[in-house]
Amino acid sequence: MSVISSKILVPIGFSDQSIVAFDQACSFAKLNNSKIFLLSVIEERSAMQSLFLDDNSSELKKMVHARLSELANEFTKKYDVEIEIMVGQGKIYNQINEIAEMISADLIIMGTTGSPKGRVKRFMGSNAERVVRLSKCPVMTIKGATIKGLCSNIILPLDTEKETKEKVTYAIKYARVWKASIHLVSVVLKDNAIVRNKLVKNLEQVEKFIKQAGLSCTSSLIEGDRKQNLGDFIFEFEKKFEDDIIMIMTKKEELSLSKNISVTARYIINNSPIPVMNIRPKERKHLTGPTTAF
Repeated sequence: MSVISSKILVPIGFSDQSIVAFDQACSFAKLNNSKIFLLSVIEERSAMQSLFLDDNSSELKKMVHARLSELANEFTKKYDVEIEIMVGQGKIYNQINEIAEMISADLIIMGTTGSPKGRVKRFMGSNAERVVRLSKCPVMTIKGATIKGLCSNIILPLDTEKETKEKVTYAIKYARVWKASIHLVSVVLKDNAIVRNKLVKNLEQVEKFIKQAGLSCTSSLIEGDRKQNLGDFIFEFEKKFEDDIIMIMTKKEELSLSKNISVTARYIINNSPIPVMNIRPKERKHLTGPTTAF
């Protein structure tokens, strides 16, 4: 399967942020000649609600379908891309992942407003995180209202774990389509000379590999502080560039088979001012040491 998206699934809750994500998805779809599947999910009722409230789910589905059709027509004219609409019912994150597998989606693009507060944020916040945790395909999360379309710079944080190198393949293939530069970055604590040497060697190897693939690449080692979240150093580094995207792995520190994501990955997803491409590593049947899960 090609890493460049031929099928993009876009979950939408009709909030401003989800429309932003849809707009961004259309920009990518036009560039990559991809088809978009626009999905809205009607949350399932509890057993208690069903006992005391009339079941108007069929009417609601019709209304949602009509609204999706309006959006699809509007953005088809704007971007000249193929859009298919879908309405699901159930737990939002389950429906998103199930439909992604059903259509063999190559990429999910969805908005997030960060830590969930309130009904709209619950859709865009906690559900986005659950989709990232469970999805078998990459998930792009978008926070903020800036639409840039093409990504000219790919920010690629690296640690010393083998799993984080998997995203290098993704970065190379996307960089070729976008004609983007790849910027490697690692964070090391000031008092950790052993890790510093490993990171320097790792950065040199990956930079050489990317340049041999015929792409523009830089590498940077940043000195960090234990009191600050590692994600903040990445955000500060990202300010040097424009039209960019951060690409991270989402494995948990202790087990690559875990369906949880690391503290660092969660922080980046919820706070990044630019789009984040989240890639789940391939399953490995062994324990690993601690990692920042970049």
